[in-house]
Amino acid sequence: MTRLSGFSRSYVATALRAGAASVNGAPGKPSTLLDPGDRVEWTIGPPLALTVEPEAIPLDVAYEDEDILVVDKPAGMVTHPAHGATDGTLVNALLAHVGALPGDLLRPGLVHRLDRDTSGLLLVAKTEAALGTLGRAMQARYIEREYRGIVVGTPEDAEGTIRGAIGRDPRHRLKYAIRTEGKPAVTHYVVRERLRGHAELLFRLETGRTHQIRVHLAALGYPILNDPIYGRSDSRLPLPGQALHAWRLRFKHPRTKQMLAFESEPPPEYLTTLAMLRG
Repeated sequence: MTRLSGFSRSYVATALRAGAASVNGAPGKPSTLLDPGDRVEWTIGPPLALTVEPEAIPLDVAYEDEDILVVDKPAGMVTHPAHGATDGTLVNALLAHVGALPGDLLRPGLVHRLDRDTSGLLLVAKTEAALGTLGRAMQARYIEREYRGIVVGTPEDAEGTIRGAIGRDPRHRLKYAIRTEGKPAVTHYVVRERLRGHAELLFRLETGRTHQIRVHLAALGYPILNDPIYGRSDSRLPLPGQALHAWRLRFKHPRTKQMLAFESEPPPEYLTTLAMLRG
């Protein structure tokens, strides 16, 4: 039905659960098994267009001027609206704080993004000129981003580089994987601290692919701790999701050309997990 309608599997499944299809006159479900000769009737309309409304959500602002904004995103907050998360996002909060932002209607002002459960520093452009300049700087790898993350296991090498093109996993619609036809991706790491059965690593990105650190570390055999997609969740931990924090950001101001650098301490849940693993 996904192939026939042209809509995503998740959207079709949601429509079916809402009663959009019948099998031989009876309500159909996503799990309904069909037999030869069954009559299936369905009516699935196109998804409603997403809109973004300002919401008065508190923001942790690390820096702001007339051109840019640097915010410290909490873990658990979606960066921008998408089907399944249309409010309560960072963009909703930004629109309430700034009033208007340039660029894509659903991702206005965003120079880069962070996964929902990844906390830390995120750069936002407030003008068209700033967005264009910073977008080019990101593509040219002039914006430096460094992350702290806790992995399961301890890498033998104190530092290393992971190179592997990343694309969508054909077997799992929510996952990405290292694939020959994917986009080039490079992650550098350094072991910051060896822990009991784990380690805290520093990551520096050359590229910014979706889930890049999580995919690369899982492929290396050291998945990010508490990663529900590329590792496994641990209910004993206070973390809402993967133990990953964007802690350093360094870039040249798009108008003044002054070099700016910011650092963000990981959230309490991350620090508590570190203390637990020190034993």
